[in-house]
Amino acid sequence: MHDLITHRRVSVPPWPVVGTLAQRELVRFFRQRNRVFGALGQPIIFWILFSAGLSENELDYAHFFPGTLVMILLFTAIFATISIIEDRREGFLQGVLVAPIPRWTMVLGKVLGGAAIAMLQGLLFLALGWLTTKLGWYTVLSTTALSVFAALILMFVISVALTALGFAIAWRMDSTQGFHAVMSVFLLPMWLLSGAFFPMDVGGWLGWIVRLNPLTYGVAGLRHLLQNGVNTAALPSQSVCWLVSLAFAGVTLAAAWRIAATRSTGDLL
Repeated sequence: MHDLITHRRVSVPPWPVVGTLAQRELVRFFRQRNRVFGALGQPIIFWILFSAGLSENELDYAHFFPGTLVMILLFTAIFATISIIEDRREGFLQGVLVAPIPRWTMVLGKVLGGAAIAMLQGLLFLALGWLTTKLGWYTVLSTTALSVFAALILMFVISVALTALGFAIAWRMDSTQGFHAVMSVFLLPMWLLSGAFFPMDVGGWLGWIVRLNPLTYGVAGLRHLLQNGVNTAALPSQSVCWLVSLAFAGVTLAAAWRIAATRSTGDLL
């Protein structure tokens, strides 16, 4: 007799799921015209204001360029994870959680989608810096094609690390207002204390915070690659910058996966 029906858990290949979730983030991004307009406008505005403002005060725009690039990646990658809260409200996240897929596929798909959006803005700002150098307005980039390619890889690693950090925090949040409030506590201090404006050799307790900040090594690594060794003698070596940045991405990804595997009952609980 076949009265009893055995329900089997259907296994789904994980990597197509990762690609689909990442693609969904990009499709959602391009369908929101105001968001696309802001994403394109932000790098252009930063490029105009920083290049004009710093040159008028005879400051080294090339010194601030990598830090500004990381700031764009930081804000875009972190706030792209607001979609976690929106997906929970719309019920999409619940559907993904009960699907027969490993939990890490959902985490990786969302993180890669957010990192891709951050990279779009970073690439535009990098292209504007290249244009500025070629036109001879300011010497922003002093580098080769190989170092630019390496910088793109490092930018992606930084984007993944920051998006995973945003994912880990957004997973515990029930409201976008709470997410903005919490992220404001992390965003500006993390960026300001990354060597983007303050030198790494600052003394005292502030210097220790700068050295312990993993984003510091992302900024330093981009300085090495985009300035071709110019004024980079006081920075950590490129190997240290790569190791810390890769470890940062690995730790935040692992934290996002671990947090996504647990139940949440409210904001930060």
